[in-house]
Amino acid sequence: MSTSTQSIRNITSAIKKDSFQMAALTKESRNEALKAISEKLWENRLKIQIANELDLKNAEKNQIPAPILKRLKFDEQKLQDVLSGIDSLISLSDPLFQTLLERELDENLTLQKITCPIGVIGVIFESRPDALVQIAALCLKSGNCAILKGGSEAAHTNRILFELIHEAGVASNIPNGFLTLIENRAEIQDLLKCNESIDLLIPRGSNSFVQYIMENTKIPVMGHADGVCHIFVDQDADFEKALPIILDAKTQYVVACNTVETLLIHESIAKEFLPQLQNMLEKNKVSLIGCEKTRAMLSLKNNADPNFRTEYSDYVISVKIVSGLDAAIAHINYYGSHHTDCILTEDSKTAERFMLLVDSAGVYQNCSTRFADGFRYGFGAEVGISTGKLHARGPVGLDGLVTYKYKLFGNGQIVSDYAQGQKSFHFKDIASKKC
Repeated sequence: MSTSTQSIRNITSAIKKDSFQMAALTKESRNEALKAISEKLWENRLKIQIANELDLKNAEKNQIPAPILKRLKFDEQKLQDVLSGIDSLISLSDPLFQTLLERELDENLTLQKITCPIGVIGVIFESRPDALVQIAALCLKSGNCAILKGGSEAAHTNRILFELIHEAGVASNIPNGFLTLIENRAEIQDLLKCNESIDLLIPRGSNSFVQYIMENTKIPVMGHADGVCHIFVDQDADFEKALPIILDAKTQYVVACNTVETLLIHESIAKEFLPQLQNMLEKNKVSLIGCEKTRAMLSLKNNADPNFRTEYSDYVISVKIVSGLDAAIAHINYYGSHHTDCILTEDSKTAERFMLLVDSAGVYQNCSTRFADGFRYGFGAEVGISTGKLHARGPVGLDGLVTYKYKLFGNGQIVSDYAQGQKSFHFKDIASKKC
C-alpha cells in the first residue's frame, strides 16, 4: 500500500479494517503466502542487489559511518539468511487459535483462553533492509498487519523489498493492508497520533529516538533503547573458554545491540587474565577503556575513565575490576540496559545466583551475548528485542506478536443466580496447553 496519495489517518483506518480479515486467515493460507514471498524475493535478487548498491553508493557519498554501512549492505548472503528465516517460520507451529486455558466454571458454562493477533503493528527500524523482510514475515505468520518505516539510507532497498513482498502477498489472497511502507520521515509524527488504528509500536533505533517515540504517542510501545550488555569473568572462569567468547561477543557483529560493551573482571584473576585479554582484543583492533585499577595493571592507549552507560557499537570496550559476584550483579543492574548479560564461570552455584539476580531479559552462562536473537532462539526471526517486562521480553518472535481473548460458552446462565446463592461456581480445568 502506498502512502503517497492518502493521509496517514485514512491509511491506518483502512489497515485496521484489513486486520480483522488477517485475524481469520488459516495457517495454510499464511504459510502459502510466506512461501510465495520467499520465491518472489529469490527470483528478483538481481533487482534487490541493484537497489542496494545504489543505497551503498549514496551512503558512501554522504560519508555514512562504517557501522551503518555494514548494516545497510544486503547482498545475496543476507538474502539467503532471511529466506532461511522464512523457511523456518513456515515450519513453526501456528501461534494463532491455540487454547491456553479451558475451564468449566459451572455445568454448561465453559471458559476458553485463545491466542489471537495483536492487530496493527507499526515498526520503525534502522538502516537494515533484512529487518524489513523479517518483520513482514513475522507479522504475516502471526496474522498481524504491519506498517513499516525504515531508515532513509536504505530507501531504494526497502522500496524494492516492500514491493516484492506486497505483490506476492496480495497475489496469495492476503488482504491489501497486510504490509505498508512509509517513506517520508515527516509521516512518523502523524503515525504517532493514530492510536485508534495502531495497536502497538516497536521502535528500533537510538536511545533518544526510542525515548522520543515513547513520550509522544498514546500507542503502546515495545522495545529497547540501549544495548549495554555485560560479561562478568568470574574467579572460576576457564580462560581458554572465556577469551573466544569475549572476542565473539565484541567483534562478531560489532554494531548489534547484543554486542558486549562492558567486561567485569573478578579481582582475584585480574593480574593473570587482563594481559591475555588485552593481547587478544588489540590483535583484533578492539580498544580498551579501563577503570583506574585496570589502568594500573595495563598500558592502555586510551587513559580516559570509562562511561559504563555507553553503547559503543564500535571496536571499543569498557573494562572494570570488581570485588566479586555481588559487585558484578550490582554494577549490571545499575548501569545495564536489561538486555543480555553473561557470566563466565565453571561454578554452577555462582552462575545460578548470577542468573537469578541479574535483572535482564537474557542471562547467560559461558556463551556469547550474540546468541540473543530470535533466529538463534528458533523463533524464525524477530521484530526486535524487548527489555520491558510486560507482554513480551527478550527477542520478540511469534509468541510476542500474539495476544489472547477469552471465550465464554453458556446455556442461559445469568449472574444473579450466582450472586443470590442459587447457583455456585465449581471451577474445573478441562485442558491447558501453551502455544
